[in-house]
Amino acid sequence: MMNLNSIVVGYDGSVESENAVRWAVRLAHGVDATVTVLHAAGILERLDTPFRRSATPEAVERIVAEERLDAARCHWVVDDGDACSALLRSAAPPIGAQLLVVGSRGHGKRPGMLIGSVSLEVVQHAAVPVVVIPGFEAPV
Repeated sequence: MMNLNSIVVGYDGSVESENAVRWAVRLAHGVDATVTVLHAAGILERLDTPFRRSATPEAVERIVAEERLDAARCHWVVDDGDACSALLRSAAPPIGAQLLVVGSRGHGKRPGMLIGSVSLEVVQHAAVPVVVIPGFEAPV
């Protein structure tokens, strides 16, 4: 059995991504792993438009404190580009994720899909296991 040391969770400031962070932090607490919270900064975020999200490390710090995870075991990383590519890259060094965690709004390109397009693409292309947290908080 493999030891789980490195968890990467995608974060965009949405409620769904906060649920994914909370789930990943709880898991990390239980298995003594580190969590890297990955925020992908795409082109719309770099523009001064209403499309900008409020994805801040302070929201993640609040979750880490609420879940009583040692803050030294949680890292904030901003990567350039789209969310899917950034998450897939995180499985390689220097991060070396052993598990990817993503939240899902279920707003995929195809009606009736249970998971969103980013979640689906990550699941289809990841070199490591992926956990998709549904739009409601899922227990560990």
